[in-house]
Amino acid sequence: MARSQETFGKKEREKKKQKKKLDKEKKKENREKQSADDMIAYVDEHGNLTSTPPDPDKKKKEVKLEDIEISVSRQRELTPEDFIRTGIVTFFNDSKGYGFIKDLETQESVFVHLNGLLDRVRERDKVTFETEKGPKGLNAIKVKLFVEEKKVEKKTEEPQADETQEDEPEVADDADKNEE
Repeated sequence: MARSQETFGKKEREKKKQKKKLDKEKKKENREKQSADDMIAYVDEHGNLTSTPPDPDKKKKEVKLEDIEISVSRQRELTPEDFIRTGIVTFFNDSKGYGFIKDLETQESVFVHLNGLLDRVRERDKVTFETEKGPKGLNAIKVKLFVEEKKVEKKTEEPQADETQEDEPEVADDADKNEE
């Protein structure tokens, strides 16, 4: 006796096909029976979707345009001082013209290029800077040496600051010679 060509798997697939076909026909009939009125949704006074139309006799509440508030958190207006950050130069290579500044507030490292410098900087200098978004992250721009009390230091300590700047490069040069 020869076996039947139909196996259990084939029978199951055939049953599934028939069931899908019947379901599809039922859905098609239901769509044809539905009217446009069944598909309309209404919005009530609280903003919820409903299937019942609004009552035309009900008095509508007038809302002034000025009374509408959007729930956005109130933030104070940003001033230019908010964009200025302070940090310490952790690394700077004069020959290559780039380095990194560690932001004192967020402790993140920010890349700085020679083009973004307003003053000459060295490692361990305290600086103020602004940031901009670069292709690989934040870049420091408008980098200048940090001056705590501008008015007092300009009058009394400027000559001393120049003297210390002259002394420090000699020390840094000596340190570079020792490293080589």
